[in-house]
Amino acid sequence: MSKSVTIRVPEELHAQLRERAEAEGTTVTALITEAAHNVVRDPRLDSAAEVFRTFIADNATAFDAAFPDEAPDRLDASGRAA
Repeated sequence: MSKSVTIRVPEELHAQLRERAEAEGTTVTALITEAAHNVVRDPRLDSAAEVFRTFIADNATAFDAAFPDEAPDRLDASGRAA
């Protein structure tokens, strides 16, 4: 079951939300709901994800050497295969 919440936002912000929702193929309500979920999310998840990313970055070469047939393609800064 969901609850209805009414908020007032400046017209400019509402226009930006509509524009973003349209670009993402979603609704303003969905964008605001996602933002609300992010506000109440456990902050430990953010730090855990960062620890994981750092661990992988620091140990990628060792993993690739240990499992050469399973080494993924590396991406450069633009997101393209290096």
